[in-house]
Amino acid sequence: MSTVLVPLAQGCEELEAVTIIDLLRRAGITVVTAGLDKEPVQASRGVMLIPDTTLDEAIKQSFDMIVLPGGLPGADHLNNDPRIHQLLKDMYQQGKYTAAICAAPKVLANAGLLANKKATSYPGALDKMSVPHPHFVDAPVIKDGQVITGRGPGTAMDFTLVLIETLVGHEIRAQVEAALVRAT
Repeated sequence: MSTVLVPLAQGCEELEAVTIIDLLRRAGITVVTAGLDKEPVQASRGVMLIPDTTLDEAIKQSFDMIVLPGGLPGADHLNNDPRIHQLLKDMYQQGKYTAAICAAPKVLANAGLLANKKATSYPGALDKMSVPHPHFVDAPVIKDGQVITGRGPGTAMDFTLVLIETLVGHEIRAQVEAALVRAT
C-alpha cells in the first residue's frame, strides 16, 4: 500500500489540500496529514483543517511521496521550515516522489529539486527565485522524473489524478476519475 505525507501549513490553499487528501484516499492510498505544529490549520479562505499528526511525529515514518499544497502564506510557511526542505531532499535522494502545486513548487526549487527539471506553478510563483530555475511549462500538471508539479486550485483534480496514476497505476486512476463524474 502506498503512503503519502501531506504537510499542512497555516494559510494553505484548502481546495488543493482537501482535493489531494480526498482523491488519494479514494484510490486506497494511505494519507497522513501533518501540521507544522500542534495547532489546527486555518487555511487561506478560513476553513479549519485538523491534521492527523504533527510534522515531528510524521517524519519518523516512511512515505512513498510527499505532496505540498500551495496557497499563501501556506507555501511560504512550508518554504521557511528546514524540516520540510530536509524531508524533500531525503525523499528525492531515496528515489521517492515529491510533488507540489500552486505556489508550493517554490519550496521544491529552494530545496534544489527543480534544477534542470520541467515544472509548472501558479503564475509568477517561481519568477523571483534566486535558485536555478526549472524549465517552466504552462500546463496543468508536469511530471519530470520523480518530481510532479501542478498549476493551481483549478488543476487540483488533474494534479491528484496524476499522483494516483504514479503511485497505483492507470486502472485505479480511471476508476477514481469515473466515480467523480467529471465533464468531458
